[in-house]
Amino acid sequence: MSRFDVRYGYTRELKGISFDEAVQRTTEALKTEGFGVLTTIDVKETLKKKTGADFRRYVILGACNPALAHRALTAELGVGLLLPCNVTVFDSDDGQPVVQVVKPKAMFEVVNKPGLEPIVEEVDQRLQRVLEKI
Repeated sequence: MSRFDVRYGYTRELKGISFDEAVQRTTEALKTEGFGVLTTIDVKETLKKKTGADFRRYVILGACNPALAHRALTAELGVGLLLPCNVTVFDSDDGQPVVQVVKPKAMFEVVNKPGLEPIVEEVDQRLQRVLEKI
């Protein structure tokens, strides 16, 4: 159990590696599960630029598995509002990287369409394996 656990995501705290290495490992682990990173948002940089606020290192990776996204969009066109799957990497208070991946089951509770259940389950399993691999 992690102090960063949230009901809508899976969390893994990493010890002994740098922030940049955590981002790299996460990106590579996503690739092994068929996900590409479509977007990278540097939250620290964006907040500094837009508001002048200082914030910890924090990136949001927009991950997408094209085959699964296609299946989901075919079953429910509006599901694009929930894509891509977000993965965050951030520094904890003690400077150690933390990786969180969204829980697809939590996200898709709002859709509640039976045809999406097997897709959501597959995405969920793949994202859990991503955390295991980093």
